[in-house]
Amino acid sequence: MKETKLTAAVVGLTMILAAPVPAGAAEIKVISSNALKTTLEQLAPAFEKATEHKLAFTWGAAVPLKADIEKGATFDLAVLTTAAIDDLIRQGKLVAATRTALANSGAGVAVRKGALKPDITTVEAFKNALLNAKSVAYVEQGGTGIYLKALLQRLGIADALKDKVKLLPPENPAAYAVANGEAEIGMTQISEILPYAGAELVGPFPKEIQLTTSFAAAVGANARQAEAANALIKFLTAPSAAPVFKAKGLDPAG
Repeated sequence: MKETKLTAAVVGLTMILAAPVPAGAAEIKVISSNALKTTLEQLAPAFEKATEHKLAFTWGAAVPLKADIEKGATFDLAVLTTAAIDDLIRQGKLVAATRTALANSGAGVAVRKGALKPDITTVEAFKNALLNAKSVAYVEQGGTGIYLKALLQRLGIADALKDKVKLLPPENPAAYAVANGEAEIGMTQISEILPYAGAELVGPFPKEIQLTTSFAAAVGANARQAEAANALIKFLTAPSAAPVFKAKGLDPAG
């Protein structure tokens, strides 16, 4: 049933963009956070079919991707945390008028598929789950990882976990590491857990310590395909796209 609804949503999006194709279909270079990877991958074929544009993605954690843009990376559209988008606008790297909220995402805990799911319903239970685990993993350079470093200190368990924590590179997401048996517990955005068949979502962080991350899109100040990039923003924010965002663990903006 869920797959049927998603298919209907994508068909609806294709119809929305079934207007005449602009002359000279373009290749749109998109720099995007991993948190929206599966959502954009699901929606991309319908956009490409409707517009004849092609999408070329660069994926990664928001923090290093932002640094790449600051160093002069070539791109047309950035899809990053709202904080990163706003800072890049202040730096003149993105066009302020194109800034568009896309979605919100909560952080969650993952374990390997079939493994016993620990209780994380309260802050105390969350702490005990981490302390009782043999290993805990998260991406060091990601926004969630930066938050977790401070959170573990605030919860008073950073020292106790020092020898258990596995700091991962962006190309080795926490859910993937859990699915492969590299770690017992992984912590990351819920939207980065759901795609991995070998991992299972235990649940979101307790509300008292939840990290809600907002994501936005904006066209690059030096974009070669600005018009096409704006068409992609319109596509992603169409009401018919919302079921795809939700199915991937994201709360659509607006």
